[in-house]
Amino acid sequence: MEHIAYSGSAPVAGRYDVVVCGGGPGGFIAAVAAARAGARTALIEKYGFLGGMATAGLVMPISVFNYNGEQVIGGIPWEFAKRLEAMGGALIEQPLNNVAFDPELYKLCAQRMALEAGVDLYMHSRLIGCGVREGRLQHVVIHNKNGAEALGGTVFVEATGDGDLAHMAGVPMLPAPADLQPMSFIFCLDGVDTESPLLQAMHHNRQGVNCHCGPVREKLLMLRELPSFGGPWFCTLLRPGCIAVNMTRAAADACDNRAATRAECGMREDIFVLAAVLRDNFPEFKNCRVCATAPQAGVRETRRIRGVHVITGAEYLQAYRYPDSVSRGAHPIDIHGNRSGDQDLRFLEEPAYVPYRALIAGGFSNLIVASRCLSADREAFASLRVQASVMGIGQAAGTAAALSDGDLHRMDVDMLQKRLRELGAVI
Repeated sequence: MEHIAYSGSAPVAGRYDVVVCGGGPGGFIAAVAAARAGARTALIEKYGFLGGMATAGLVMPISVFNYNGEQVIGGIPWEFAKRLEAMGGALIEQPLNNVAFDPELYKLCAQRMALEAGVDLYMHSRLIGCGVREGRLQHVVIHNKNGAEALGGTVFVEATGDGDLAHMAGVPMLPAPADLQPMSFIFCLDGVDTESPLLQAMHHNRQGVNCHCGPVREKLLMLRELPSFGGPWFCTLLRPGCIAVNMTRAAADACDNRAATRAECGMREDIFVLAAVLRDNFPEFKNCRVCATAPQAGVRETRRIRGVHVITGAEYLQAYRYPDSVSRGAHPIDIHGNRSGDQDLRFLEEPAYVPYRALIAGGFSNLIVASRCLSADREAFASLRVQASVMGIGQAAGTAAALSDGDLHRMDVDMLQKRLRELGAVI
């Protein structure tokens, strides 16, 4: 491949105690946690709104806050869920306390919490580079309508989901599987008979049950020449007649621009084919139409850092309690086949634990993860990648970043755990 040389400079737009890269479920929670702990905090987001996969990918519901009748994720993430509910933007469904939500009110609630905490927002800003010296990040470089800008920081929080900052900084990554879990392009339908018993599958309120719509799946499997699909999983949008649909899928590496582009173009075609199939085969969908598609396809699996500790599936399934536990996870291990509708789904007996050491990498003293790119093997990752788990990880990462002296490897874990418990975290 031909290469060209280019160079440039970027003005320093700000210097911060904590710089969070990515405003998804883990990133905005991390920023709120850091700012509330007294750190001068910046939050960088490529879109003009917060929420990441929740709002840019329309991935719903937020799961799982409760398990076996006990709260698993608490503190700032649960505060967010309750505030969203009070705004009329959430339906909290027991016993799992999974949260169906209105994406527009999610954006507003997340924005309010960040601004109330004093976070400086850098929206419409894409991360394009970073400066590293002797294992310490010095700055990140972003690009927006102002051009290239740099933000300096004492501690940096990796919350891009795909591990973009860690990758740019040279953090070692765990080997990527050859069969990455597929991307899915979620779409919204209106004109649906949401009062039908068939559509009660849009409520994700049963522990130990795959909440896909079984009758629809069974009939679709009998039809020929359908696009590849999974589920389908339906979710209420809190308005009569409206649902979000998760069923498209495409095998692609979301970190490869051309592969991701081809996958999204293909799935956009599939959305309208599948909507027509639903309309033609189920009376509940006879008047439906596609009223919205996600700004981007949802991403299940890309990069994961090789941290000081790698959470294994065996540890996760045994609910091993680490001495440096800072968060938990309760979603089933959920591995989707990338070229079929297959799904490896294993429910946990007990909620699992997340150690602090899985959020930091050896040789990088001021970088901590607050997203799904934490250090976990494929099994453990396949549970921890979901929103409530990521929010809990974000709360831990943002709090640690604020409490740190600048060297995350010297963190007083007892102090961190004490602070997390004060916030309401379950660790």
